[in-house]
Amino acid sequence: MDEREPVDILGAAPRLRQLREAVARRARDCGRVPDEIGLIAVSKTFTADEVWPTIALGGQTVFGENRVQEATAKWRDLRGRASGLGKRIELHLIGPLQSNKAREAVETFDVIQTIDREKIAAALAAEIARTGKTPRLFVEVNTGAEPQKAGILPEDADRFLKLCRETHSLAIDGLMCVPPIGELASPHFALLGEIARRNGLIELSMGMSADWPLAVQLGATFIRVGSAIFGARTPRA
Repeated sequence: MDEREPVDILGAAPRLRQLREAVARRARDCGRVPDEIGLIAVSKTFTADEVWPTIALGGQTVFGENRVQEATAKWRDLRGRASGLGKRIELHLIGPLQSNKAREAVETFDVIQTIDREKIAAALAAEIARTGKTPRLFVEVNTGAEPQKAGILPEDADRFLKLCRETHSLAIDGLMCVPPIGELASPHFALLGEIARRNGLIELSMGMSADWPLAVQLGATFIRVGSAIFGARTPRA
């Protein structure tokens, strides 16, 4: 057991419970089963002690991180604490991945959601073969074709999925997207769903704090929520 009494200085645990209730209501309103929708608590930039109450008090076990290096040390600590409570953490990489971080990513994450180019696919295939670990893999699609964003372009998605599967023998489970800020999210979620359907994929990671209700309506199987749980992020030195 972890001997440190969790102190929820951010008030994250009660917000987490309220969010879960809201997601369940939204799912039922859309004719879906609430258990079909996985809630990823986006813990990037928050310290282990700030995240810990969501595990110890809120029962959350699925988290998302943007940076491999930040996640490695933080989650070594948190996974140890969670294990003391009999909980198993599922960690998702939801930020861009560099090929030179593929080894750490495969060793640290249970799900990698941001495959978007052949160099990354090849590096992950090599590390999966080397370690024998098999993280679940998603392809990120840049549904808004934004030049500053990561992700494969929608028109290239079918070809890229085929390359991942046939050339690199990667088992791709689903797709992920981040719609452009200021645009209605629903067309982007619908586009992601259509790409998934024609490629035989069932997992859709889409929807964040501001637009998750639309994502649930349009078939999301994972939503990624940070600020609605942990509050606004403040810059760290």
